[in-house]
Amino acid sequence: MKHQNDNTPALISLNDACKMTSMSRTMLNRYRSEGRFPVAVELGDRRVAFVRSEVTAWVQDKIDSRARATA
Repeated sequence: MKHQNDNTPALISLNDACKMTSMSRTMLNRYRSEGRFPVAVELGDRRVAFVRSEVTAWVQDKIDSRARATA
């Protein structure tokens, strides 16, 4: 079994991205359409996934921007 931080690229589902960001599918898809969320990887006609490290970086940026705003 591999650990999450072993630098192996990993894809996560839309539902997992929602869980990681605490956003609904509707909000996440709105952010995607506005270019405010990492670009999805097309897996099939109706299936997309996201690069875990990109979503993690997006979340970290949100946390960091909060810290900058209060500084």
